[in-house]
Amino acid sequence: MTDTHTLAPPDFAAARRHMIESQLRPSDVSDPVVIAAMAVTRREDFVPAGQQHLAYIDRSVPLGGGRVINPALSTGLLLTRAELSGNDKVLLIGAGTGYVAALLAGIVAHVVAVEDDRALVEHATTALSGMANVSVIESPLAQGHAADAPYDLIIIDGAVQQVPEAILAQLAEGGRLLAGVDENGVSRLATGRRQGGAFALIPFADTDIAPLAAFARPKSYSF
Repeated sequence: MTDTHTLAPPDFAAARRHMIESQLRPSDVSDPVVIAAMAVTRREDFVPAGQQHLAYIDRSVPLGGGRVINPALSTGLLLTRAELSGNDKVLLIGAGTGYVAALLAGIVAHVVAVEDDRALVEHATTALSGMANVSVIESPLAQGHAADAPYDLIIIDGAVQQVPEAILAQLAEGGRLLAGVDENGVSRLATGRRQGGAFALIPFADTDIAPLAAFARPKSYSF
């Protein structure tokens, strides 16, 4: 007679609680609205099939094609610093499978989520289908989505070497832009506000956030 054992399904609710208590709260993710959103949003719905067991690790989760879901801590710090408001219209660039868009949807008025990878667009569209205040747009990341501009807040969910003028032009006067910055291979989270047409990103936290190739500086050549 052969013994058979049935593995219990993962307890994702417990994993979310552990993420909150061990990854986020001890590391300056302090906005109660952000904490509440991350406590109820099913991160496991936004990872590729067969990788749900990786959803709550304290590292990025690969999505293929060089793209990832960034660590929950990076996302929590970014959203905490964003000063989210229920009236905000948000442009999310690098939507991936839709996890950050889902978090934003429960807090802000409307989210325009831009993604250039067809497979990720399809995943995000399916995962976000019940959220009426999210629009998933397939478009080159560096172009944003000017049709719905201006935005109160722009979030680039990845590390950039530069922010194109085409993106800054979509930010409302007084609006905020948050992104990772990639400085010689070191990633930091940064924030800036458009004031009088001027804008600068100021780093506020060193953390792991994956680079987005669409925002790399053109390579210079020496002779």
